[in-house]
Amino acid sequence: MPKSRIRKKADYTPPPAKQTTAIKLNSRAWVAPVMLAMFLIGLAWIVVFYVTDGSLPIDTLGNWNIVVGFGFIAAGFGVSTQWK
Repeated sequence: MPKSRIRKKADYTPPPAKQTTAIKLNSRAWVAPVMLAMFLIGLAWIVVFYVTDGSLPIDTLGNWNIVVGFGFIAAGFGVSTQWK
């Protein structure tokens, strides 16, 4: 029986290196501190309103102080949408 030819395997060639492209990242370092500040201001506003029986933070707003506090909290959620 004739001897079969041995096929020589091709040497390993690594795939071509990918070129690095500069990724432009926007700095969003301000988002987390502003978001937390808004949450804490809103919470503090509501707590102060309840603890002082409505005489603080702004007496003339009355129960609308609760809306102002929740407004700060909602603004904090709005800012959180910018977080990446």
